[in-house]
Amino acid sequence: MDFKGAVSRRTFVGGLAAALSYVSWQSENSLAQGRRGGPPQGQAPGAGRGASNVPVTKLSNNENPYGPSEAVKKAMADAFKYAHLYGTPDNGLMEALVKLHGVQRENMLLGCGSGEILQLAGTAFVIGNQKKVVGVEPTYNDVFSQATSIKAESYRVPLLRDYRQDIPAMIKAVKNNYRDVGMVYLCNPNNPTGLIVTKQEVRQLLDGVPEDIPVLIDEAYHHFVEDPNYETAIPYVLEGRPVIVARTFSKIAGLAAMRLGYGVARPDLLARMRTYQTGSQSVAVRFGAAAALADTASQERVKRLNTELRTKVTTELKSLGYDCIPSDANFFMVHVKREVQGVIQDFRQKNISVGRPFPPMTQHLRVSIGTPEEMDKFMVAFKEIFVNKTSAAGGAA
Repeated sequence: MDFKGAVSRRTFVGGLAAALSYVSWQSENSLAQGRRGGPPQGQAPGAGRGASNVPVTKLSNNENPYGPSEAVKKAMADAFKYAHLYGTPDNGLMEALVKLHGVQRENMLLGCGSGEILQLAGTAFVIGNQKKVVGVEPTYNDVFSQATSIKAESYRVPLLRDYRQDIPAMIKAVKNNYRDVGMVYLCNPNNPTGLIVTKQEVRQLLDGVPEDIPVLIDEAYHHFVEDPNYETAIPYVLEGRPVIVARTFSKIAGLAAMRLGYGVARPDLLARMRTYQTGSQSVAVRFGAAAALADTASQERVKRLNTELRTKVTTELKSLGYDCIPSDANFFMVHVKREVQGVIQDFRQKNISVGRPFPPMTQHLRVSIGTPEEMDKFMVAFKEIFVNKTSAAGGAA
C-alpha cells in the first residue's frame, strides 16, 4: 500500500480513538440498533445477509451489547504512546486488582481472557498430570474440550431436575475416582443455565473434596449476580485453599475482542499454570481494563439494564407459555418444547443469532441479553416462529 505523507503519533492515536468510538457508549434512549457479528455458526461469511449486508442481531455469545465505556476507550487510545516498547506500564491495573480483592501480587495471573486461565489450569492439572476433570453437564466446555483433544476422559455429573449443579454428586465423583482426578471445574453462575451455586454449596464442595485437588471456579458472570446467596470464592484463596478463581473483562466491561482475564490463586498453583503460558497481554487492553475497574458507574448501568431486560423478556415468554430457567447472568434459557437446532435455523432466517445446542438440554434455547431494540426484535421473531405459527396451525385444523 502506498502511504502519502507522514503519519504523526497524534494523528495515529486520533484515528484509533475515532475507530474505537465506532462502538460508542450510548445513552439509554439511543441504544444500538443492532450489531454486525460474524456469520452464524456453521454459516459461510455473508450467507443469510446478501448484498445489502443486513445487520445480524447477535444474541449468541453473551456479550456486552453496549461495548466499552468512553473512559475505557480513551485509556486504550492513550496506551498507544507505549506501543513500541517492551515492559510497558499497566496504568495501575495490577495494583487495582490487588486492592479490589485484598490479595497479594503473587496471587494474580493475567491472561488473554479468562479462557486462557481455564486452559492453563487444564494443562497444568489435567493434561500435564494425565488426570481427569470433574464437572457437570452442561456447562462451559473449554476445560472438557481441552481434555478431549488429548483423548483424556472427564467425569461429568448431570444437573439436578431443577437444573442446579449437583454438588454432592460432584464430591462423590471426586472421591470415587480420587487417584485419577486432577481438577474440579465449577462455573458460577453456570453457563448455559445462568443459575448460581450458592455460597453454602461452594463451601460444601470445598470441604467435601480432598484438600490436594485444585478447584477451578469460573466467575465470568460474577458481576451480573443479584442473589444474596451468592459469593465470590476469592476469600478461599486467602484461606490457603487450592482454589483458582477465573475472572474476565469480556462481559461486564465489554472487552470481549480485546482479550483480558485473570486468575486468583495460591502462588504455587499459579506457578504451575504460568509454566505453560507463552504470551502476554497488550498494553492497550491493560490500560482499558484499569479504566474499567475505576468506571463502576458504567458497570452498574450495564448490570441494571441487563436485569431489567432479562426480567421483561422472560416474563413475557412465560406469559406465552414458555418456561425460563431463573438466571443471574446476561443470558437465559427458555424451554421451546422442541429441538433447538431447528429453532436456531428459524432465527437465522430472521437475521437473529441465538445460542448453540447444549446437550442434553436440547429443547432449551440460550439467549443472550442485547439492547432493548434487539430484545424487541427477538420477541417479534419468537412470536412469529412459535405463537403465530401455532395459532395458524390450530386454525387450519
